[in-house]
Parts: sequence; structure tokens; C-alpha cells
Amino acid sequence: MQVIEGDCLAVLPTLEAESVDVIVTSPPYNLGLGYSAYHDRRSEAEYLDWMLAVAGELRRVMRPDASFFLNIAGSSNAPWLPFELIVRLRSLFALQNHIAWVKSITIGEDTVGHFKPVIGGRFLHQAHEHLFHLTLDGRVKLDRLAVGVPYKDKSNIARRGHAQDLRCRGNTWFIPYGTVRRKAQKFDHPGTFPVDLPRWCIRLHGKADAVVLDPFMGTGTTLVAARMEGARGIGIEMDPAYVATAERRLAEMAGG
Repeated sequence: MQVIEGDCLAVLPTLEAESVDVIVTSPPYNLGLGYSAYHDRRSEAEYLDWMLAVAGELRRVMRPDASFFLNIAGSSNAPWLPFELIVRLRSLFALQNHIAWVKSITIGEDTVGHFKPVIGGRFLHQAHEHLFHLTLDGRVKLDRLAVGVPYKDKSNIARRGHAQDLRCRGNTWFIPYGTVRRKAQKFDHPGTFPVDLPRWCIRLHGKADAVVLDPFMGTGTTLVAARMEGARGIGIEMDPAYVATAERRLAEMAGG
């Protein structure tokens, strides 16, 4: 695993072209979150220009058959931002899949996952985020059954000629957060994602010994996932405290 401290726009040009198989990242959402080394409140135009510059560098390091999984969300007051960004990225990538990451859900009278409180009476709870699967040409073959689920109707296995009791999960992924009561349980980071999110992305891409990049590494969750999946990880992060956390998490996995 390679952890690099620095601004991704400065570090990415130093990486070899066409050297990365999978990118999984969650950049700052420009929602005013409390990062310690990054100001998360640019103008929308400035933010979109910045993200386009980052995306251009990411395109350069992607292999021709690479996958770029971009996790981003809007807010009740800024709902257009993810869509404005993905339209801007159309000049660089094909949008091969659009996955809805469902963080909490209500089925009938039952609820599963964490519902973050919403102030006021105008908006519904933000229960999902976007996971845009971007490729260079829209033709990257995936290992859909690597994140597959068993059939409910087992007669479909033989009746439809399937080799095993697995079907495609589809483009809604329910991955709830584990329950936390203190910010320290999220490594004092305002925008972490569950480790299963990058794990499923790496599995879906389906390449053994993949090189996995996260240009906004944060506390290292993508690199933790890469190690779990037997992949090689590269993480870039500008905040020294988060870099230290990521290195500690990886060392603990290695028994160090």
C-alpha cells in the first residue's frame, strides 16, 4: 500500500500514465463540512472547475479498461451539484452505470440504517448518495456476480440456465453505516464511507491484483478495502492527521 501526503492535483501528475485499474473516491461535497485542512465552501463554479481538473488527471492515469467509481451527494439546499458535476465530466468519461447507494431505508413500518435528522419542514431525509461508475468508453466488462445475490425463486436457476445461485445485485446498493455515537468512531472525519462500498466496487470491476487509487483518501477506507480484496492501493491525502490515521489502520491490519 502506498500512502502519499499532498494535494492530489500536485501528486497525480507524478503517477505513471495508464497505471490504475480502479479509482474509488469520495471528494469533498462542497457542503461546508468541517475538514481540518480543506476549505469545503468554494463557489459552485470554482468547485466544478477544480473537480474537472482533478478528473482530467484521473483520466490520464486510468488504464483503457479501468473503472472510476465517484461517490458524491448533494444536499437539501444544493441538490443540483452532483448532476452539474456529472454533466461536466461527460467530456472526459462515459457514464457506464449510475448506482444509488442507499444508506437507510423504510420498508413498510420497519426502518434500517441511520436517518440523519433534518431541520425544518421542507425536505425529506437524505437516505441515499450517488455512485457514478465512469469508464473511458462505456464498454468495460464487469464481474457482476462478484457482488451478486442469491435468487429468491430457486426455480429460476435451472429454468433460465444459470450456472449458480447468484444474480446481478442491480444498481441500488444498501450499505448502511455502523452505529456510532462519537465522532472519534469515524476517525474524526466528517465524510467517511463504509468499507463495503469500495470493496464492492473493487469486486465489481473484477480484476485480480488490481491497482486501486483514491485521490481523496481521507482516513484510508479505500486502501483498507483494497487490502481486504487482495488489491494494491494508492492513497493521496493532504491532511497529515488523516494520513497518520490511514497509516495506523493499515499497520493494524498487517499486525504492526
